[in-house]
Amino acid sequence: MTGATLTALMADSSAFLATIPSPDRGVWQLGPFPLRAYALCIIAGIIIAIWWGERRLIARGGESGTVVDVAVYAVPFGLIGGRLYHVATDWPKYFGPDGNPIEALYIWNGGLGIWGAIALGAVGALIGCRRRGVPLAVFADAVAPGIVVAQAVGRLGNWFNQELFGGPTDLPWGLEIYRRINPDTGLPDALGGVATDHTPIAVVHPTFLYELIWNLGVALLLVWADRKFRLGHGRVFALYVAGYTAGRFWIEIMRTDTATLVFGVRINVIVSAVVFLGAVAFLLLVRGKREDPADWRQDPAPDEDDPTRPTPEGEEPPAGLGPKPEEAKVPADTPADQAPKDPAPRKEDPKPEA
Repeated sequence: MTGATLTALMADSSAFLATIPSPDRGVWQLGPFPLRAYALCIIAGIIIAIWWGERRLIARGGESGTVVDVAVYAVPFGLIGGRLYHVATDWPKYFGPDGNPIEALYIWNGGLGIWGAIALGAVGALIGCRRRGVPLAVFADAVAPGIVVAQAVGRLGNWFNQELFGGPTDLPWGLEIYRRINPDTGLPDALGGVATDHTPIAVVHPTFLYELIWNLGVALLLVWADRKFRLGHGRVFALYVAGYTAGRFWIEIMRTDTATLVFGVRINVIVSAVVFLGAVAFLLLVRGKREDPADWRQDPAPDEDDPTRPTPEGEEPPAGLGPKPEEAKVPADTPADQAPKDPAPRKEDPKPEA
């Protein structure tokens, strides 16, 4: 092997290692059913958040199954809120001159705004927490690390969809973007198509990967701070919000995809800055160690049809369950010799002689 050949091979190898390839597709057809990587990543993230949140809530004094029960309300609310935020902030994409309004419902094509998901998801969580007798702050502190890890997993879906990337770069971790073609129509289709030619049309900053790594770092920060300082009263969740928005601020600035601008600035940059300041203010103003389970944990309310439940004052007991006449209450100041005596036992009738 000549020196020139070796140099060429090394150059080709370094070129291969110097970029991150994108998947050739984000959707696989299983007969008539599309299997979408983005949806699978979202589901995987939700499962991780519920599993980890359950373990953390039990460690804080909660009951097993609470996070699952609350998630029944929080997850649907969060998905709807995330989609509403995305559509509201990127409305020209769906309602502009070239938009298709019906695509606002195509959640499987990507597009979930975290702030809408958190805001409306909190409403669902509040409903679930009230039904289970768990303070919302305790629940939020327990699930915060799992939520940010779920966001990290969800960013893998953006990799499959070839979205959320930045400008061109020649850095070693540049992301290759391929042209995808819909096999049925032969037309370009970035989300549902297949890349038949793996020659990149661009090499860009993988901002989705930057956020993924940042989110995992925030999760580690939350676990460390919670163990060291025994945070409570919603402060773990506030630290999550502050940590996430600090990263989202600079990552959002790097993105080059179309977005709604306010005063020439991407709207998510402004939202990140405002929410960051609010989270920091909460951390500075709210004090207190982690809540004692004895102060907030409540037993479930007794069933209205349970005959053994205590009878509220002023309410007649169910028929047959009231106190017996001989068990009637006697005033506490009644002398012992004046208290009613138990009736003498009734003599049995004599048996007839044989």
